[in-house]
Amino acid sequence: MLEPEVAAVEEDDTLALFFMCVHPALTPPSSIALTLRAIGGLTTAEIARAFLVPEATMAQRISRAKRIIRESGVAFRLPSADEGPAAVRAVLHVIYLIFNEGYASSGGRDLQRVDLSDEAIRLGGMIHAQLPEDPEVAGLLALMLLVDARRPARVDAAGDVIALADQDRTLWDSGRIAQGVALLDGAIGRGRVGEYQVQAAIAAIHDRAARAADTDWSQILALYGLLERMTGNPVVTLNRAVAAGMAAGPAAGLAILDGMDGALVGSHRYEAVRAHLLEMSGDTDGAIEHYRAAARLTTNLPEQRYLTTRAARLRAGGG
Repeated sequence: MLEPEVAAVEEDDTLALFFMCVHPALTPPSSIALTLRAIGGLTTAEIARAFLVPEATMAQRISRAKRIIRESGVAFRLPSADEGPAAVRAVLHVIYLIFNEGYASSGGRDLQRVDLSDEAIRLGGMIHAQLPEDPEVAGLLALMLLVDARRPARVDAAGDVIALADQDRTLWDSGRIAQGVALLDGAIGRGRVGEYQVQAAIAAIHDRAARAADTDWSQILALYGLLERMTGNPVVTLNRAVAAGMAAGPAAGLAILDGMDGALVGSHRYEAVRAHLLEMSGDTDGAIEHYRAAARLTTNLPEQRYLTTRAARLRAGGG
């Protein structure tokens, strides 16, 4: 027998499918990968990039997950009451990864995939309607609204990237920011603070700053430190390096990068952050080298143009 709030997902077929794909025979990472591939709208390559593994590795994981389900003899079904909380956490992670791919597409001609972002927000809103007291459900929805609020200012008329510091903040969606802040304020203090609430808090600091110069980078750095302890995620470490560079100077951020290892090192994101911090430190040649490396590694064309342009401007002495 399902708890009422879990059973209520049957009111939306798409959301029900997401919950059904959290199969009891699979580990949460395998369930998440299979769900993203089967009904989340992501390709195997996009899922691999989200998990920081080679595409071939992810293809094997998805095939293995399908085989395990076949061999288990357990049919897809909505989770039981005991399975409900874990299923909610897994579905939240699926929605989070769909939103991330929509926010910054891992490849193609466009920086953003609005269809994915909008669908993730829609599904997040539906889960929140069914689980209004769950602080992490509210935290994820707040995070997506606060980040998506910047969408109108992230690219110019030609579709080229505008860095956060250079965006026209009057274009940000004030309604979405207000919604996100209200959700976050309601979630904080309602139980254990989770990773989505912390990420939403970081997004709220950015959104509340009327100018880039008003951003409280020290608070953002502290929150990334907390988030890193919660998750151990190397992407968080990379973001902490940026925050450290902004709060304490580029040497502090570069020291964090130098201490990193694993799959993210050498990726376009890592190279772009190193380039940015080297530029801040005045190492023009080093910044150019790493901007160019980042441009070679990314498969998103607007990001590639942005990184190439940064290198060209530094070479020309334009900053």
